[in-house]
Amino acid sequence: MVKFIVAAVWIVAVTVGSIFFAFSSTSDKPGEVEKPAPFFGGLDYVKTDVISVPVVKNGEVAGYFIARFVFTAEPARIAKMSVPMQSIITDEFFTYLYSNPLIDFTRGDRIDINAFRSGLRDNLNKRLGEDVVHEVMMEQVDYLSKQEIRDNAMKRRIPPKAKQLPEAPKPSSGH
Repeated sequence: MVKFIVAAVWIVAVTVGSIFFAFSSTSDKPGEVEKPAPFFGGLDYVKTDVISVPVVKNGEVAGYFIARFVFTAEPARIAKMSVPMQSIITDEFFTYLYSNPLIDFTRGDRIDINAFRSGLRDNLNKRLGEDVVHEVMMEQVDYLSKQEIRDNAMKRRIPPKAKQLPEAPKPSSGH
């Protein structure tokens, strides 16, 4: 009888020890938190509304820069913000465009897109006081000149002319 009790206590001790070892070896160590790779989780995607910025040249509006961006940021940091991220992004976008006179959207061949995106990201992070925005991606980018806007407005006002249908062939009387 004593052998059965000793064996039962031994089995319980080995089982509890192995379970404790298994849980302690698989738990994360405090200094070994693995940072998720970009684009594969851990980041939240903030999609902006369409932002329309008037481009002013020589004191008059030359056209409109229309864009929609996607920003990647950590969701915990976005949740802590008291001002909506969308509002900060829109304001910083206007500020960035007007503070960089070298950006000329009328000449698309001279725009360095990577420098534009990284400059916008750096200005956003500088304004927020920490690295919140990891990546800036362009979803839509358009520039419409004043003349293009007028042409489109005129096309909508004038209804298209009705096309005249060709006459049906007349049946021949002879066989």
